[in-house]
Amino acid sequence: MARKRSGGCCPRPPFNEDNARFCLLAGLILLYLLCGAAVFSALERPSELRAHRLWDQQLANFTLSHQVSLGALHALLRQYEEANGAGIRVDALRPRWDFSGAFYFVGTVVSTIGFGMNTPATIPGKIFLIFYGLIGCAATILFFNLFLERIITMLAYIMRWCHERRMRRSGVGPVSGVGEPRSEEDSLEGWKPSVYYVMLILGVASVLIACSASSLYCSMEDWSYMDSLYFCFVAFSTIGFGDLVSSQRERYEAQDAYRLGNCVFILMGVCCIYSLFNVISIIIKQTLNWILTRLACPGRRCPCSCPKRDAGMGVDGVAGGRRLSGEMISVNDFTASNKVSLALLQKQLCETAHQGPRQSHVPRHNGFSGGVGAFAIMNNRLQETSVDR
Repeated sequence: MARKRSGGCCPRPPFNEDNARFCLLAGLILLYLLCGAAVFSALERPSELRAHRLWDQQLANFTLSHQVSLGALHALLRQYEEANGAGIRVDALRPRWDFSGAFYFVGTVVSTIGFGMNTPATIPGKIFLIFYGLIGCAATILFFNLFLERIITMLAYIMRWCHERRMRRSGVGPVSGVGEPRSEEDSLEGWKPSVYYVMLILGVASVLIACSASSLYCSMEDWSYMDSLYFCFVAFSTIGFGDLVSSQRERYEAQDAYRLGNCVFILMGVCCIYSLFNVISIIIKQTLNWILTRLACPGRRCPCSCPKRDAGMGVDGVAGGRRLSGEMISVNDFTASNKVSLALLQKQLCETAHQGPRQSHVPRHNGFSGGVGAFAIMNNRLQETSVDR
């Protein structure tokens, strides 16, 4: 007997759901960009205009007081801009291209942060950067994916341990009594950690790392705490504007310890924020699915009075022995996911090239399937755990 989709008799959209989701996401991102541009323009444009007026006034005062022509002053400033691009500053800074400076540079390259405080100036350096970054960025993304798998595995074990303690305190142990069968929702084997708890834990960890790093930067870089938090987000999210860059002075107190701490904080922050972004993207995908469902079946109730999802649910929201899309992967699935190798990815790519997206025994109507690497593992398992059986 064919398995029913979770929408009951609700009509599916007359267009491909993946394409609909893509178009909806593209439209929302465009709207997000327009709103962001309006907000930043309103916040920053007055400051930019004030800075222009102040600079013009300072140039006029300097040319009058020092009897220098404005053209000659502009020529000098252009030369300084060129020197600035080579790493020369008015204040003494650390060497840009000694071994430690070059190591800091390649770290920003492979992590895709790209602060921009120094860039290759020679043609051989630029050519080498293209090939070096191609391999280094790919390897670092793989590292982030493997880190994501392991951090979620660790969180799953922690949440499983907390769930087990909560069950014992409430009098529901792994075995309720002699000869008493366990229900699947009461068993640890059938329990799955919530994606929302994972997002919360990763968010708290990211905030703690950012706050700790900001305290360090306040004391070592003489930045305000707000500027330090701003730098942490820009660096950890690999946006990397380069307006604030840590560890650039020529001398620091406890210099070696500070530079080591700076690298550790940036590495931990980038890994946590990358993992958090992946989990948030799953939440966004769930939201898009909800919007598409509402568009396909408008109104609070379906006019066709289709059966509800919770018709076969227990008290905790379990349907047919499986948890819904708010729940993630069981511990056994987490452990197995760490054994995914290049052969699996190669198989997926081969099947996609010849047959289109890999067809699972579970219908692809909830939008969780797809993706590459750790994101694909979470998506495919979320797909299976969110289907009514």
